[in-house]
Amino acid sequence: MRGIVFDGKQPQVVDDLEVRDPGPGEVMVAVAAAGLCHSDLSVVDGTIPFPVPVVLGHEGAGVVAQVGAGVTHVTPGDHVSLSTLANCGACAQCDRGRPTMCCKAIGMPGRPFSRGGEPLFQFASNSAFAERTIVRAVQAVKIPEDIPLTAAALIGCGVLTGVGAVLNRARVDRGDTVVVIGTGGIGLNVIQGARIAGALKIVAVDANPAKEAMARQFGATHFFESVQRVGEILPTGADHAFECVGNVRLIRQAIDLLDRHGQAILLGVPAATAEASFLVSSMYLDKSVLGCRYGSSRPQRDIPLYAELYREGRLLLDELVTKTYPVEDFAKAADDAHHGRVARGVLTF
Repeated sequence: MRGIVFDGKQPQVVDDLEVRDPGPGEVMVAVAAAGLCHSDLSVVDGTIPFPVPVVLGHEGAGVVAQVGAGVTHVTPGDHVSLSTLANCGACAQCDRGRPTMCCKAIGMPGRPFSRGGEPLFQFASNSAFAERTIVRAVQAVKIPEDIPLTAAALIGCGVLTGVGAVLNRARVDRGDTVVVIGTGGIGLNVIQGARIAGALKIVAVDANPAKEAMARQFGATHFFESVQRVGEILPTGADHAFECVGNVRLIRQAIDLLDRHGQAILLGVPAATAEASFLVSSMYLDKSVLGCRYGSSRPQRDIPLYAELYREGRLLLDELVTKTYPVEDFAKAADDAHHGRVARGVLTF
């Protein structure tokens, strides 16, 4: 079968990939569509260290092809959106409703794939850049069949991360003010999450002026090309500032933009060894810096919620899919994503 494999030097589309059958508590999914997220590119450029060879992809949707023993919540033929959380469901963090903090959902990549007899790692417990993949049952979330799979694919990472950061981690309230630095796939979902939450002012910041129209479509009330002008709209600062790029300079700017009792939420992923700084004295006005993994999401709860919001026209998904590419055009899709030509490119099988 086809898939995209990164060998440590360059990603390539192969057609001789194999995947084992699902074991107990596992699901095999025939992937129909997969979004190309910057996290995939970050593995390729070394920003996110990951063992190789690895099958890339982590934002996908498809149709259940086979289920392992004990799986009852989905059956072959069901449409599913895939999450990256292979959480155990039994530890203290899972029991407290924090599956993103489950130790089983962090690290420890499996190797369900093989090529020429050599085992290949699975990226983010998902590997959606393959015609078929194996996930834990908890990662396959059933969705209505009337949702296009190209749109549903984006729920599994971009929406869960961006909208989830707003609703679950920052808990933006009605009337709050929000600044979003970076309006790529994650930033746009932060913007629409803030709109759904009832934020009064949503200020988008991106160096690319061509992104203004889409930022406003998703809910931004203002758009600037640098943070220096944010003060014109929010003279005392923002209640929430989301950094969606992964740049330590922008992280500092997000913190400096905060009003009293404000909070900066870090969503972008800089290099693993990157360090950021801030003025300590400014933090005594009850300001906070919050890390956020995967939107602090609970996928079995959140994905159906977002699917329903989409059906009601309140959550934009089709508008995120800037362009679809056959999997063979991965190089073109990656180049478009790297240069910001698309909000989200989607690979199709």
